[in-house]
Amino acid sequence: MKETFFAAAQDPTLQTFENEVWWIVLIKLLGVFVILLLLTLFTINYERKVVARMAVRPGPNQVGPKGWLQSLSDGMKLPFKEEIIPKTADKVVYFIAPVISATVAFTAFSVIPFGPVVSIFGHKTALQLTDVSISVLVLLACSSMAVYGVVLAGWASGSTYPLLGGLRSAAQMISYEVAMGLSIVAVFMTAGTMSTSQIVKAQAGNDPVTYDILGWHPTTPSWYAVLLLPSFIIYCISAVGETNRAPFDLPEAESELVGGFHTEYSSFKFALFFLAEYINMITVSAFATTLFLGGWRAPWPITEFWAGANSGWWPLLWWLGKVLILLFGFIWLRATLPRMRYDQFMRFGWKVLIPINLVWILFLAGVRVARQELSGASLAVTIAVAAALILVIALLWPASRKPRQLSLEEQIASRPPGSFPVPPIDLQVPPSPRARRAVAERAPATVGGGTTETSDDAPDKEV
Repeated sequence: MKETFFAAAQDPTLQTFENEVWWIVLIKLLGVFVILLLLTLFTINYERKVVARMAVRPGPNQVGPKGWLQSLSDGMKLPFKEEIIPKTADKVVYFIAPVISATVAFTAFSVIPFGPVVSIFGHKTALQLTDVSISVLVLLACSSMAVYGVVLAGWASGSTYPLLGGLRSAAQMISYEVAMGLSIVAVFMTAGTMSTSQIVKAQAGNDPVTYDILGWHPTTPSWYAVLLLPSFIIYCISAVGETNRAPFDLPEAESELVGGFHTEYSSFKFALFFLAEYINMITVSAFATTLFLGGWRAPWPITEFWAGANSGWWPLLWWLGKVLILLFGFIWLRATLPRMRYDQFMRFGWKVLIPINLVWILFLAGVRVARQELSGASLAVTIAVAAALILVIALLWPASRKPRQLSLEEQIASRPPGSFPVPPIDLQVPPSPRARRAVAERAPATVGGGTTETSDDAPDKEV
């Protein structure tokens, strides 16, 4: 079993990237750069048009055919706008922060496979810039480094609101990076490799080296989004939090922090942050396509009647279609869900996503160990008993007792006579320390065990 598990990591196809001609690598590098720029320009307009359609209003429709050149004109305008740098900013870090965000966003795409081996000017090469046996860790490292640009931008701006946005981003990264990493563990356990090209190969369905968690060798494409559905759902939620997109856009919440970490940025530096955000969206969508949706391989119905669907340049089209569907999910969430409160956001990450992930990984590991020790019938009975036991525990688990929420009539009746009308308890804002001191100063003073009326409501007395 160990030999089977590590066989994919030692696949000789990984060595082909070391022997490529330098100008082929340069062509692929330029191709990745151009694809990311074009996808960014398309995604910006794509988002504005989809949100406009959902809101029943016209979107961009003036610049270019049906407004499709609007994002290009915006991108050309931003570098020529006036650049304003705060006097209190740390000039060096202020300049480096957007460069870090944009550079890391581009670097993450170096290990994403776009397609199979093709011929470029007579040279056989894979549609992937490079690949190593731990490519998934490279992607996770790049996504972890991206937060440094946001945190440094918030600190170096020398302003309160950007600093709060940077601190929120640091907490957000720690919370949802853990959940994202745990969701990928199930993919490692199932595919037996951390190489992105080999994970795509493992979902082909006819690879004799690859096995799934139950020991079943599939003969048809088996996407891990179906086989590992909880991991796929948790990854998608974590990806939204990782990219600071609504409803998890707490670091740049305009209703609370003006613009968040990039409040003090303008001109080309703001354009770099804007570019990095959309490239990160494309990166996590491409990563989800690689890990859970079969990568560049065609969907199952197409492969049944078209033998050449996974050869040549056609797989690039399948890959692009899957990425655009996932990008549509980002846009859909933004158009439909309101922003979460910060405490709800952190509670959801630490108390919901991470515990479910840990239980799911333990379940997969238990099934894998049981498969080695038990026969097929005994394994099925063991899984059924374990699932029933978990369900019973979940149903019998004592719910946290919360104080009963008073109705609006009860809240009104509980007010002291002569007091001013107040909103319901769940809508009240806690008083500030200055307001509490003012109330204490106006409180009745105790004199000789009695009280003296000092309130404005006390009746006037004649002297």
